[in-house]
Amino acid sequence: MTVNVLIVEDQKTAAKAHADYVGRIDGFRLVGVAHSGIKALSLLMGEPRTARKSLHVDLVLLDMNLPDMAGLELCRTLRMRGVTVDVIAVTAARELEMVQGAVSAGILQYLIKPFTFATFRAKLVGYQEYRTKLGNRQITQVELDRAFAALRVTGDASMPKGLAEPTLTAIVDELRSRGVMSAGEAGGVLGVSRVTARRYLEALTKEGRVDRVPRYGSTGRPEVEYRWIGDR
Repeated sequence: MTVNVLIVEDQKTAAKAHADYVGRIDGFRLVGVAHSGIKALSLLMGEPRTARKSLHVDLVLLDMNLPDMAGLELCRTLRMRGVTVDVIAVTAARELEMVQGAVSAGILQYLIKPFTFATFRAKLVGYQEYRTKLGNRQITQVELDRAFAALRVTGDASMPKGLAEPTLTAIVDELRSRGVMSAGEAGGVLGVSRVTARRYLEALTKEGRVDRVPRYGSTGRPEVEYRWIGDR
């Protein structure tokens, strides 16, 4: 069972990162990206004036702070208009009122930025298990409890301290383009120190998206280089 995903995120760098993450998880397919609430409504509900049909979406990854409307407003609008698509909040908003509002609006999970791929993957895999356990039939209380328990699975608590999602995405883009580079080269391209670039590259290595291999030159100690393998 493939889960069709719509990303609703106004920051293009973050949207691209989340799209990359979705593409790395088996059983999930990205079907659209909206950078505003109005665009999301159009994709989810269609456009009667132009006879444009809605997308088939199973899951919305929703930023709560959009330029034209709040994420909660978007979610409530969908519910009032009978759109029952599942929603996971993917946002930096962590105020208690916002979280409580998300629960009351029927948002299934709440993922706070910044986060690692492991955390993102755990949330989506948990959601996938939830859908599988519910199925399309009447189920017992035990089966229902197990389905909701799947939503509570956790991965890493957050992105490692000191790392920023936009910088991580920039390094991923550069490394994917080049195929291989050293921490010094990454720092030079992105305008950060060698030490900072190495922290991001090591985080990618830990996630299994990058291989660390020695680069041998004519003199001196071999330099470590990082080779992109995340798209395999």
